[in-house]
Amino acid sequence: MKLLCVCGLGQGTSLILRMNVEQVLSELGIAADVEHTDVSTASSMDADFIVTNKELADSLAGVNAKIIIVNNYFDRVEIKNALEENLK
Repeated sequence: MKLLCVCGLGQGTSLILRMNVEQVLSELGIAADVEHTDVSTASSMDADFIVTNKELADSLAGVNAKIIIVNNYFDRVEIKNALEENLK
């Protein structure tokens, strides 16, 4: 399973999201390949899931990956809830 963590520029914020997603996945015992990138690159990458915020999700409307919305990239409880709900 491959997840992309996406922010506007693909640097700081998406890296923080990636680290938090990896930690949550580890806690849940789920193995996945997690990368971080910017929104324009994400639209051309293959992934099973894209984790991003609502605003950027609208820009990714045509992708094949399932989009998981997370509003606060620092809130591991929100990230955990979103991942549990979408990775079932």
